Amino acid sequence: MGVTVGAPRILLDNMSAIALSKNPVLHGRSKHIKTKYHFIRECVDRGEIELEYVGTGDQLADILTKPLARLNVAELGTCPEPPRDAGFYTYDAFIAAAGAFPDFGTTGDAETRKRELVAFLAQTLHLTTGGGTSSPGGPYAWGYCYKEQLDQRGDYCQPSNRWPCAADKRYYGRGPIQLTWNDNYGRAGEGIGGSGGGRLDLLNHPELVANDTLISFETAIWFWMTPQSPKPSCHDVMTGHWRPSAADVAAGRLPGYGVTTNIINGNQCGPGSSHYLDDNAVGFYKHFCDKLGMSYGENLDCRNQRPFGHSLFVFDAIPSAIHLELHIP
Repeated sequence: MGVTVGAPRILLDNMSAIALSKNPVLHGRSKHIKTKYHFIRECVDRGEIELEYVGTGDQLADILTKPLARLNVAELGTCPEPPRDAGFYTYDAFIAAAGAFPDFGTTGDAETRKRELVAFLAQTLHLTTGGGTSSPGGPYAWGYCYKEQLDQRGDYCQPSNRWPCAADKRYYGRGPIQLTWNDNYGRAGEGIGGSGGGRLDLLNHPELVANDTLISFETAIWFWMTPQSPKPSCHDVMTGHWRPSAADVAAGRLPGYGVTTNIINGNQCGPGSSHYLDDNAVGFYKHFCDKLGMSYGENLDCRNQRPFGHSLFVFDAIPSAIHLELHIP
């Protein structure tokens, strides 16, 4: 087709591994390596792959493993009293889903990248929490316990020409972000459909968000990364790329973690709201910041923020009185 494709690059932060791939000489500390493990060296010699050094600070996986080891990553996806969905969410699926969004967790300096990841974990873990005040480690040590909204009686179907509801399908909350309503399922399906311009048909198969762990995390990260006017994306807020307008400032919406709660759960913001989710989201965020020795930043809650736009819906999610609002323009 007239297209020249170069050798694929493999990025790694192990200088010794790169050196071994280029130097065929056996050293005292490497002669124990079996011949079959020199396959990469042979691929490099043949020009089939290229190895390129990348610093630890630029490795998404390192940001998620080395700092978050202190967050008991192994316990994310477990619950003190395992419900029906315990074990559905996996670390490997999270890493794979994050790889589909190159800017997620990789924007800004190391502190900014960690803060965004902590914010994402805090928001999704508190929406799927299975812990409470009497749970081991306290209420903020547990999450990813539920993959579906507990109250599934509604169909959450809103008339739409672009994203029409499929017969006998219901669009209640599913996944880490509790994706809801046909409009959002349609948007998410287009957003994670792949670079080839395809789409994932979540309108006809919304159950995929609760049955496929990778898709489940991808819908959550898609929502996190995607602005839905007049709301910015949570990603832009946490990486400092969002600049509030005069209307935002007048509404009390100032840069900080609290705006991500407003984006996801605007019904919990402002005077007169219960602030249940707002308080819970802040608790998870502080818990993880404390684990990493990070400062909280400013404007953690949305008590003094008016919600973005118009609140179109609120629903009971997981467990007892948790609500989620997703904006549909």
